[in-house]
Amino acid sequence: MDMVRVISSAITAVGYDAITGRMKITFKQGRTYDFCRVPSDVHQGLMAAGSKGSFFDRAIKDRYQC
Repeated sequence: MDMVRVISSAITAVGYDAITGRMKITFKQGRTYDFCRVPSDVHQGLMAAGSKGSFFDRAIKDRYQC
């Protein structure tokens, strides 16, 4: 999975596999976390969000555990 660097104060990179719905997010602290069965519209929303950290907290955190 390719990781795409993003401009964010909380997140450095995001990877997404549309076939499996698996998403990887690397945070500024250096840790990378996996999220499973993430719908493509949620991934697209994260990538388009003005505040990726806020979008993560609102729409992804604690919702898509593997």
